[in-house]
Amino acid sequence: MTKLSVNLNKVALLRNQRDLDLPSVVHAAEVCIAAGADGITVHPRPDERHIRRTDVYDLAGAIDVELNIEGNPFAGFLELVRDVHPAQCTLVPDDPDQRTSDHGWVLVRDGGSTADAKRLGPILSELSSIGIRTSLFMDPDCEQIDAAAALGADRIELYTEPYARAFAGAGRDAALETYRRAGAHAASRGLGINAGHDLNLQNLPAFLALPDVEVLEVSIGHALTADALFMGLDAAVRAYREIAARA
Repeated sequence: MTKLSVNLNKVALLRNQRDLDLPSVVHAAEVCIAAGADGITVHPRPDERHIRRTDVYDLAGAIDVELNIEGNPFAGFLELVRDVHPAQCTLVPDDPDQRTSDHGWVLVRDGGSTADAKRLGPILSELSSIGIRTSLFMDPDCEQIDAAAALGADRIELYTEPYARAFAGAGRDAALETYRRAGAHAASRGLGINAGHDLNLQNLPAFLALPDVEVLEVSIGHALTADALFMGLDAAVRAYREIAARA
């Protein structure tokens, strides 16, 4: 069964439009958990455009499911992760001015390790040593996945926007095969497989039905929050949870 982790960034983005704690990020997490969410994901960025550092501390003290903190491991981010000690830390190569994550880590190039790979190795080792499960945000590229395994990551999170874009067109089957190969290769290297980015109620079932691939966790925020505007948050979480439970 695939676990569902609900990303609350867009709830925080809405809250930040006014000087009110409305909607409450903690209350949203509580609703999601009551509806069956297995975890909560947050991606605090340096400018706090959505999730704030205070939100992370508040959530850590309020929830009893897995907390997944995503982000680029700049100094302030690592300090936060050390303080909060989440169940999982997903390292993502987003620049401070990026609107959203749009690619995975490039760990090897021209046969050699990149500067990012050299930076990430000690960070992964430290996080593992203090009991935090590690995951690297990766494209479905077997060479890069090999490098993620060599660095000692516990899991990878497959960046699924290319699949989501191809889903409604003629490239759907080819995209699914790309992710099937990448997922099977990751499993052969001992990596657990997570997935996220632009997964929704329409494209999630086919992705979770990939043969030879066990997706341990999906992290979904934007689409689930959009669905919640029309379905209600409780119903939206239950709809995604039902798909994940069938995987």
